[in-house]
Amino acid sequence: MVTPFEASPKIGVLLTGVRKSLGGRGLSDRPQIIMKLKDLFKDSLKNLGLYMPAPPLWSRPLSANSCFCRAVVANGMLTKRQMVHAALRYRLGRSKDDAVIYWQIDQMGRVHDGKLMWYGADCHRLKNRNATWATYILKKHFGLAPESFQSTHVFFGLHLIREPCTVCIVEAEKSAVILSELYPQYVWLAAGGLGELQPQKFWALQHCKIILLPDTDEELLAYTRWYNVAQQVMQSFLWPSQNRIYVSDFLERHATADQKRRKIDLVDYILEST
Repeated sequence: MVTPFEASPKIGVLLTGVRKSLGGRGLSDRPQIIMKLKDLFKDSLKNLGLYMPAPPLWSRPLSANSCFCRAVVANGMLTKRQMVHAALRYRLGRSKDDAVIYWQIDQMGRVHDGKLMWYGADCHRLKNRNATWATYILKKHFGLAPESFQSTHVFFGLHLIREPCTVCIVEAEKSAVILSELYPQYVWLAAGGLGELQPQKFWALQHCKIILLPDTDEELLAYTRWYNVAQQVMQSFLWPSQNRIYVSDFLERHATADQKRRKIDLVDYILEST
Protein backbone atom coordinates (compact mmCIF):
# COMPACT_ATOMS: atom_id res chain seq x y z
CA MET A 1 0.00 0.00 0.00
CA VAL A 2 1.34 3.44 -0.90
CA THR A 3 1.81 5.69 2.14
CA PRO A 4 1.48 9.48 2.07
CA PHE A 5 5.26 9.75 2.58
CA GLU A 6 5.93 7.59 -0.46
CA ALA A 7 3.39 9.55 -2.46
CA SER A 8 4.71 13.01 -1.63
CA PRO A 9 7.66 13.00 -4.09
CA LYS A 10 5.27 12.09 -6.93
CA ILE A 11 2.89 14.85 -5.92
CA GLY A 12 5.85 17.23 -5.71
CA VAL A 13 6.86 16.40 -9.28
CA LEU A 14 3.29 16.92 -10.43
CA LEU A 15 3.01 20.35 -8.79
CA THR A 16 6.36 21.37 -10.23
CA GLY A 17 5.02 20.58 -13.67
CA VAL A 18 1.91 22.58 -12.97
CA ARG A 19 3.99 25.57 -11.90
CA LYS A 20 5.84 25.47 -15.21
CA SER A 21 2.63 25.22 -17.19
CA LEU A 22 1.21 28.19 -15.27
CA GLY A 23 4.33 30.30 -15.59
CA GLY A 24 3.97 33.98 -16.36
CA ARG A 25 0.54 34.41 -14.78
CA GLY A 26 -0.06 37.34 -12.46
CA LEU A 27 -1.76 37.72 -9.08
CA SER A 28 -5.13 38.39 -10.76
CA ASP A 29 -5.18 34.73 -11.82
CA ARG A 30 -4.52 33.45 -8.31
CA PRO A 31 -8.05 32.01 -7.67
CA GLN A 32 -7.95 30.06 -10.94
CA ILE A 33 -4.45 28.81 -10.21
CA ILE A 34 -5.45 27.66 -6.73
CA MET A 35 -8.46 25.80 -8.11
CA LYS A 36 -6.25 24.19 -10.76
CA LEU A 37 -3.78 23.06 -8.11
CA LYS A 38 -6.57 21.67 -5.94
CA ASP A 39 -8.02 19.68 -8.84
CA LEU A 40 -4.63 18.27 -9.84
CA PHE A 41 -3.80 17.44 -6.23
CA LYS A 42 -7.11 15.62 -5.89
CA ASP A 43 -6.48 13.70 -9.13
CA SER A 44 -3.02 12.69 -7.85
CA LEU A 45 -4.51 11.29 -4.64
CA LYS A 46 -7.14 9.41 -6.62
CA ASN A 47 -4.46 7.83 -8.83
CA LEU A 48 -2.52 6.78 -5.73
CA GLY A 49 -5.62 5.34 -4.07
CA LEU A 50 -5.46 7.87 -1.23
CA TYR A 51 -8.38 10.15 -2.05
CA MET A 52 -11.66 9.69 -0.18
CA PRO A 53 -14.71 11.59 -1.40
CA ALA A 54 -16.23 14.06 1.04
CA PRO A 55 -19.03 12.58 3.18
CA PRO A 56 -22.58 13.85 2.58
CA LEU A 57 -23.40 17.15 4.24
CA TRP A 58 -25.80 15.68 6.78
CA SER A 59 -23.24 13.16 8.12
CA ARG A 60 -20.61 15.69 9.14
CA PRO A 61 -22.33 17.06 12.27
CA LEU A 62 -24.36 13.87 12.96
CA SER A 63 -24.98 13.79 16.70
CA ALA A 64 -27.28 12.46 19.42
CA ASN A 65 -25.93 14.99 21.93
CA SER A 66 -27.54 18.29 20.87
CA CYS A 67 -29.58 20.41 23.28
CA PHE A 68 -32.71 18.71 21.94
CA CYS A 69 -31.45 15.16 22.35
CA ARG A 70 -30.19 15.79 25.88
CA ALA A 71 -33.49 17.40 26.92
CA VAL A 72 -35.56 14.53 25.52
CA VAL A 73 -33.62 12.00 27.62
CA ALA A 74 -33.46 14.22 30.72
CA ASN A 75 -37.25 14.68 30.69
CA GLY A 76 -37.89 10.94 30.34
CA MET A 77 -39.50 11.20 26.92
CA LEU A 78 -37.12 8.59 25.50
CA THR A 79 -34.33 6.48 26.88
CA LYS A 80 -30.77 7.20 25.83
CA ARG A 81 -30.81 4.11 23.61
CA GLN A 82 -34.05 5.21 21.93
CA MET A 83 -32.71 8.73 21.43
CA VAL A 84 -29.54 7.46 19.76
CA HIS A 85 -31.59 5.19 17.53
CA ALA A 86 -33.92 8.02 16.52
CA ALA A 87 -31.01 10.42 15.93
CA LEU A 88 -29.35 7.95 13.59
CA ARG A 89 -32.56 7.21 11.68
CA TYR A 90 -33.47 10.87 11.24
CA ARG A 91 -29.80 11.87 10.78
CA LEU A 92 -29.99 14.62 13.37
CA GLY A 93 -27.11 17.05 13.45
CA ARG A 94 -25.61 19.42 16.00
CA SER A 95 -24.23 22.87 15.31
CA LYS A 96 -21.22 24.42 17.00
CA ASP A 97 -23.52 26.41 19.27
CA ASP A 98 -25.50 23.31 20.30
CA ALA A 99 -28.55 23.63 18.02
CA VAL A 100 -30.15 20.47 16.72
CA ILE A 101 -30.13 20.29 12.91
CA TYR A 102 -33.19 18.72 11.35
CA TRP A 103 -31.96 17.78 7.87
CA GLN A 104 -34.58 17.60 5.15
CA ILE A 105 -33.54 14.63 3.02
CA ASP A 106 -35.60 13.14 0.21
CA GLN A 107 -36.02 9.52 -0.84
CA MET A 108 -32.98 9.75 -3.12
CA GLY A 109 -30.78 10.80 -0.22
CA ARG A 110 -30.48 14.41 -1.42
CA VAL A 111 -30.21 17.08 1.27
CA HIS A 112 -32.62 19.95 0.53
CA ASP A 113 -31.99 22.04 3.62
CA GLY A 114 -31.48 21.83 7.37
CA LYS A 115 -33.40 23.62 10.12
CA LEU A 116 -31.41 24.69 13.20
CA MET A 117 -33.38 24.93 16.45
CA TRP A 118 -32.45 25.53 20.09
CA TYR A 119 -34.16 23.92 23.09
CA GLY A 120 -34.08 24.53 26.81
CA ALA A 121 -33.76 21.95 29.59
CA ASP A 122 -37.56 21.47 29.57
CA CYS A 123 -37.42 20.44 25.88
CA HIS A 124 -39.30 23.53 24.77
CA ARG A 125 -37.87 25.90 22.18
CA LEU A 126 -35.88 28.85 23.45
CA LYS A 127 -37.89 32.03 22.99
CA ASN A 128 -34.78 34.14 22.41
CA ARG A 129 -33.39 31.97 19.61
CA ASN A 130 -35.26 31.87 16.34
CA ALA A 131 -34.99 28.85 14.10
CA THR A 132 -32.77 29.32 11.06
CA TRP A 133 -31.85 27.39 7.92
CA ALA A 134 -28.58 25.87 6.80
CA THR A 135 -28.89 27.48 3.37
CA TYR A 136 -29.28 30.91 4.98
CA ILE A 137 -26.10 30.36 7.00
CA LEU A 138 -24.21 29.21 3.90
CA LYS A 139 -25.30 32.28 1.92
CA LYS A 140 -24.25 34.55 4.77
CA HIS A 141 -20.91 32.77 5.20
CA PHE A 142 -19.98 33.04 1.51
CA GLY A 143 -21.41 36.53 1.05
CA LEU A 144 -24.15 35.44 -1.36
CA ALA A 145 -27.30 37.44 -1.95
CA PRO A 146 -30.42 36.02 -0.23
CA GLU A 147 -32.07 35.50 -3.62
CA SER A 148 -29.01 33.79 -5.15
CA PHE A 149 -30.66 30.37 -4.83
CA GLN A 150 -33.66 28.91 -3.05
CA SER A 151 -33.92 25.46 -1.54
CA THR A 152 -36.97 23.27 -2.12
CA HIS A 153 -38.30 22.03 1.19
CA VAL A 154 -39.65 18.51 1.69
CA PHE A 155 -41.19 16.66 4.61
CA PHE A 156 -38.73 16.03 7.42
CA GLY A 157 -38.08 12.28 7.53
CA LEU A 158 -38.97 11.68 3.87
CA HIS A 159 -35.84 9.54 3.41
CA LEU A 160 -37.44 6.90 5.68
CA ILE A 161 -40.27 6.12 3.25
CA ARG A 162 -40.35 2.54 2.02
CA GLU A 163 -43.51 1.85 0.03
CA PRO A 164 -46.04 0.66 0.91
CA CYS A 165 -46.32 2.07 4.43
CA THR A 166 -48.54 4.09 6.73
CA VAL A 167 -47.29 7.64 7.14
CA CYS A 168 -48.24 9.91 10.03
CA ILE A 169 -47.50 13.60 9.54
CA VAL A 170 -47.24 15.97 12.50
CA GLU A 171 -46.32 19.63 12.64
CA ALA A 172 -43.04 19.64 14.62
CA GLU A 173 -39.85 17.73 13.85
CA LYS A 174 -39.42 17.18 17.59
CA SER A 175 -42.74 15.30 17.72
CA ALA A 176 -41.92 13.11 14.72
CA VAL A 177 -38.62 12.02 16.28
CA ILE A 178 -40.17 11.15 19.65
CA LEU A 179 -43.27 9.44 18.25
CA SER A 180 -41.14 7.29 15.93
CA GLU A 181 -39.81 5.47 19.00
CA LEU A 182 -43.16 5.29 20.81
CA TYR A 183 -45.09 4.01 17.78
CA PRO A 184 -42.53 2.44 15.41
CA GLN A 185 -45.21 0.69 13.34
CA TYR A 186 -45.72 4.01 11.51
CA VAL A 187 -43.36 6.24 9.57
CA TRP A 188 -43.42 9.66 11.21
CA LEU A 189 -42.85 12.77 9.13
CA ALA A 190 -43.01 16.45 10.06
CA ALA A 191 -44.28 19.35 8.00
CA GLY A 192 -42.04 21.73 9.93
CA GLY A 193 -44.78 24.23 10.80
CA LEU A 194 -48.48 24.91 10.46
CA GLY A 195 -48.09 26.60 7.09
CA GLU A 196 -45.48 24.13 5.83
CA LEU A 197 -48.07 21.48 4.92
CA GLN A 198 -48.08 22.22 1.21
CA PRO A 199 -49.72 20.19 -1.58
CA GLN A 200 -46.55 19.78 -3.66
CA LYS A 201 -44.83 17.91 -0.81
CA PHE A 202 -47.34 15.06 -1.03
CA TRP A 203 -46.34 13.74 -4.45
CA ALA A 204 -43.60 11.59 -2.96
CA LEU A 205 -46.29 9.85 -0.84
CA GLN A 206 -48.81 8.91 -3.53
CA HIS A 207 -48.66 5.19 -2.71
CA CYS A 208 -48.64 5.54 1.07
CA LYS A 209 -51.54 5.59 3.49
CA ILE A 210 -51.42 9.09 5.00
CA ILE A 211 -52.73 10.27 8.37
CA LEU A 212 -52.43 13.95 9.29
CA LEU A 213 -52.21 14.80 12.99
CA PRO A 214 -52.42 18.60 13.38
CA ASP A 215 -51.90 20.42 16.67
CA THR A 216 -54.99 21.54 18.53
CA ASP A 217 -56.20 25.06 19.29
CA GLU A 218 -59.35 26.79 20.52
CA GLU A 219 -60.53 27.94 17.08
CA LEU A 220 -59.82 24.71 15.15
CA LEU A 221 -57.49 26.69 12.91
CA ALA A 222 -54.81 24.00 12.57
CA TYR A 223 -57.30 21.20 11.94
CA THR A 224 -59.26 23.25 9.39
CA ARG A 225 -56.16 24.36 7.53
CA TRP A 226 -54.74 20.84 7.26
CA TYR A 227 -58.12 19.42 6.30
CA ASN A 228 -58.35 21.90 3.43
CA VAL A 229 -54.86 21.01 2.22
CA ALA A 230 -55.77 17.30 2.28
CA GLN A 231 -58.87 18.00 0.19
CA GLN A 232 -56.84 20.02 -2.28
CA VAL A 233 -54.33 17.18 -2.70
CA MET A 234 -57.01 14.49 -3.13
CA GLN A 235 -58.82 16.60 -5.74
CA SER A 236 -55.66 16.90 -7.81
CA PHE A 237 -55.92 15.24 -11.20
CA LEU A 238 -52.88 12.97 -10.73
CA TRP A 239 -53.59 11.88 -7.15
CA PRO A 240 -54.74 8.21 -6.91
CA SER A 241 -58.50 8.34 -6.33
CA GLN A 242 -58.44 5.37 -3.95
CA ASN A 243 -55.78 6.91 -1.71
CA ARG A 244 -57.67 9.00 0.81
CA ILE A 245 -55.75 11.29 3.18
CA TYR A 246 -57.12 11.05 6.72
CA VAL A 247 -57.07 14.07 9.02
CA SER A 248 -57.25 12.92 12.64
CA ASP A 249 -59.55 14.82 15.01
CA PHE A 250 -58.24 12.88 18.03
CA LEU A 251 -56.91 15.96 19.82
CA GLU A 252 -60.03 17.97 19.06
CA ARG A 253 -62.14 15.29 20.74
CA HIS A 254 -59.89 14.50 23.72
CA ALA A 255 -57.88 17.62 24.59
CA THR A 256 -59.14 19.79 27.44
CA ALA A 257 -59.98 23.47 27.04
CA ASP A 258 -56.70 24.38 28.74
CA GLN A 259 -54.72 22.12 26.42
CA LYS A 260 -56.39 23.68 23.38
CA ARG A 261 -55.56 27.12 24.73
CA ARG A 262 -51.91 26.05 25.01
CA LYS A 263 -52.02 24.60 21.47
CA ILE A 264 -50.58 21.23 22.41
CA ASP A 265 -49.61 18.47 19.99
CA LEU A 266 -49.86 14.69 20.23
CA VAL A 267 -46.60 14.32 22.20
CA ASP A 268 -47.78 16.85 24.77
CA TYR A 269 -51.10 15.02 25.14
CA ILE A 270 -49.42 11.62 25.62
CA LEU A 271 -46.97 12.95 28.21
CA GLU A 272 -49.65 14.84 30.12
CA SER A 273 -51.92 11.79 30.14
CA THR A 274 -49.39 9.37 31.66
